[in-house]
Amino acid sequence: MERVRRIRWRRVLLVAVLLAAVGSTPWVWVLTSSAAHRYTAEDVPQAPVALVLGAGLRDGRPTPFLAGRLDVAADLYRRGKVKVLLVSGDNSRQDYDEPSAMRAYLVGHGVPDRVIVADYAGLDTWDSCTRARRIFGVERATVVTQEFHLPRAVALCREAGLEAFGVGHDTWQWTTTTAYGYAREAFASGKAMWDSLVVRRDPTFLGPLESGVTRALEY
Repeated sequence: MERVRRIRWRRVLLVAVLLAAVGSTPWVWVLTSSAAHRYTAEDVPQAPVALVLGAGLRDGRPTPFLAGRLDVAADLYRRGKVKVLLVSGDNSRQDYDEPSAMRAYLVGHGVPDRVIVADYAGLDTWDSCTRARRIFGVERATVVTQEFHLPRAVALCREAGLEAFGVGHDTWQWTTTTAYGYAREAFASGKAMWDSLVVRRDPTFLGPLESGVTRALEY
């Protein structure tokens, strides 16, 4: 009887180990596939475009996390690391317009309006990456987001066909929210792998090609 119990427990343990391995695969993929392409603002390679991902509004203005991303993007522009900022966010409702708020913030912080291009249908990370490539014709870009989100963002953009690098905004001054962000990423990586590697999902909105980035690069 004791031998039977040991065999059962070994089987349970084996199943648990296998489930843990399968469950961790997306997170390992996100980390390893993006590791060589994540940088600081000082050492990131030059790219024509910075793709700045939305992160919510509060009373019509960027949340602290979104403001941090925009500050990083403005810094990259001032350093000459990028020439154009593609701000990608949610404008699925008339009363919610992330890209316009992002543009206003950047202009208010000294970035010329002519180098800012808005994508109003960046409803999630995969949509922003695929639309940057397929709608705006971006081939090489630096993705700007929070550090905890950066591995997934870079991995998705590279799977979308971009030669993508990444620079993150450090948010550890908001310890609880940042810790939650890291924990959430472990689960979000599963959807990322499904969207980009399994089904190759189209973005929610496609539409005609946009020439905004091409025109902005001509200045």
